[in-house]
Amino acid sequence: MHKRVAVIGTGPSGITALKNLLDQGIEAVAFDRNAEVGGNWIYSEKESHSSVFETTHIISSKTLSQYEDFTFDDFDPEAADYPSHDELRRYFQAYAGHFGLYEHIRFETMVIHCRWLNQDSWEITTERAGIRQTETFTDLVVCNGHHWNPRWPKYPGEFTGEYLHSHSFKKAAPFQDKKVLVIGGGNSACDVAVETSRVSEMTAISWRRGYRIIPKFFFGKPSDKIGETSSWIPLKVRSFFFDILLNIMVGKNELYGLRKVEAKFGEIHPTINDELLYKIRHGKVKPRLDIKRFDGKKVVFENGLEEEYDAIIACTGYYLSHPFFDKSFIDYSSGPVPLYLKMFHPEYRNLYFVGMFQPLGCIWPGAELQAKIMARELAGKWKRPDNIKALCEKEVTHPHYKQINTPRHTITVDFHIFKKQLLKYLPKDYVSKDRVVKEVVEK
Repeated sequence: MHKRVAVIGTGPSGITALKNLLDQGIEAVAFDRNAEVGGNWIYSEKESHSSVFETTHIISSKTLSQYEDFTFDDFDPEAADYPSHDELRRYFQAYAGHFGLYEHIRFETMVIHCRWLNQDSWEITTERAGIRQTETFTDLVVCNGHHWNPRWPKYPGEFTGEYLHSHSFKKAAPFQDKKVLVIGGGNSACDVAVETSRVSEMTAISWRRGYRIIPKFFFGKPSDKIGETSSWIPLKVRSFFFDILLNIMVGKNELYGLRKVEAKFGEIHPTINDELLYKIRHGKVKPRLDIKRFDGKKVVFENGLEEEYDAIIACTGYYLSHPFFDKSFIDYSSGPVPLYLKMFHPEYRNLYFVGMFQPLGCIWPGAELQAKIMARELAGKWKRPDNIKALCEKEVTHPHYKQINTPRHTITVDFHIFKKQLLKYLPKDYVSKDRVVKEVVEK
């Protein structure tokens, strides 16, 4: 049967899905609402899509944040250890250009609805420039990302100052001379607190639980490279010793006035940040406890402290969202995600999710391996396990980390363990650096 595959999204996961489909000689069309590839790594001050902000750098180092088919050395050997958003944008666009992906992408096109017909067909409705079109595809690959539908916190009372989500935060300049409160302890929250503290009258950061703050470098090397050297050690043992190393190198949170870390390593996402602790000890960022209630521009914290703020920035994560599916069909916004290898659905064999996982590391190296497995199956070169339903259930009941029960922690994987699981299903010569799609002849 002739395969015609639809790919939703041309961010880092979407472009590697498209590339690997084309490698296998499979007809594929990718759809993206933007005018370029790169997803949220295309910086824009507009809120048309969820983009990084002005000063964003990646939180994993370049050698653990690259496609094996097209490494940073292939792109720019002088790329920084932690590339900026602009370096990454250019990297993804160079990848798309190198492998001839552009002629297979329909930009400025929204996927409105996807209707599963049977195990051999999908009905997909798209919209471009106000015109809707419905087409039939044999298979669907979902790569729409999971950092674009903001999740807002809920507190009693009402805040009457400026209240925004990190989704809308693009740069620090609008917060010049303002009193700013940042909610959250993840990577975005700590970055926003650091950046606003450069220009604000005062910046505070509110945590409801303790977070591990991991510096980007240990012993002169990227911290994730240190982690890689110990990836052969069992996860529990590795986590135990990494906690000891962290306490030696950085010290306990209490030394900085921050909440004590009470969760075991991996139970909540660690935060990679070199500047937050520096800013706290220099008085530029004030640690605060959880919020009890709002009262106009006043915020009351759980320890009774009351302070007035001009602006609050909620860095409280995103919903796992697929608006092109009916909720009665698939809805992973609040519950478990029973997908084998975070990719295969237990019932719909012609549906794939690529890049819908949250590693303690970078997403797209794993997404590249997922894409290769997916493309090989569609090309008839690999067959998924027969007990796929049981394996999907095991994904939920036996996660790599036993994390706290929140919607944010439903798709977490350990980078190195996940990579090994994926590599089991690929041949030794899985790397494919050559462009195999037909060259476009310029007229």
